[in-house]
Amino acid sequence: MRDVRLLLAEDEEELSHALVAILRHAGYEVAASPDGEDALYQLRRGDFDLVILDIMMPKVDGLAVLRELRAAGNDVPVLILTARSGVDDRVCGLDAGANDYLGKPFSAKELLARTRALTRTSPGAVRPRPSFGDMWLDEAAHAVACGAGSVDLTATEYRLMQLLVEHGSDRTTVDQIMRRVWGDLADVEQGVVWVNVSNLRKKLRLVGSRVTISSLRGVGYRLEMPAPPDEPASDRPASGVPDVGPAGRGADRG
Repeated sequence: MRDVRLLLAEDEEELSHALVAILRHAGYEVAASPDGEDALYQLRRGDFDLVILDIMMPKVDGLAVLRELRAAGNDVPVLILTARSGVDDRVCGLDAGANDYLGKPFSAKELLARTRALTRTSPGAVRPRPSFGDMWLDEAAHAVACGAGSVDLTATEYRLMQLLVEHGSDRTTVDQIMRRVWGDLADVEQGVVWVNVSNLRKKLRLVGSRVTISSLRGVGYRLEMPAPPDEPASDRPASGVPDVGPAGRGADRG
């Protein structure tokens, strides 16, 4: 059974860090956004089973995020978190398209109960597997696969590969990787990102995939699918800038 994927949009760093830990401990896969602008970006790029949305956030507030989400036709369940607990505030959030409302402060037990209720799916519902080119991600096994080949990924490698697949041939910046894979509060050097990208390249080759992870120097990474060998070279997509590793390599902290 695949992991249930959540987006937590909460600007209070300590609270966000605690909620991510609680939700991951309960078995959920969690991406965190520190503001409404980033939440909208992730919602446009990713596929989530539930959005846990704080109302009072910088850049774009939670209600604006919710209204834009619904206007775009996205019906993902939304649980609102807010210190505003008046009846009018609850009605405003529900009218904007929220599925449920949880006032601060709240207990972890109640948050998890509401999360379970909102992420229940009908029997037999199938979600498309994350894929790019000739490879795909096995969410149940936390592995990357191609054809009949499959190789396990560490938790960190899986989150990184999933993010790269979401962005596909579009660039994924190092900053996006640091925040999505390790979290805003993690003390991680950029060299650790390079080490994990290098490991993923080796594992893609190991399963026989033609997908490559190209470096965009000073920017980030993107996935590419080279043309088959029998196609003219002029028809093949240009490769990225060759990767240059850091002087000191960090260990995988995933």
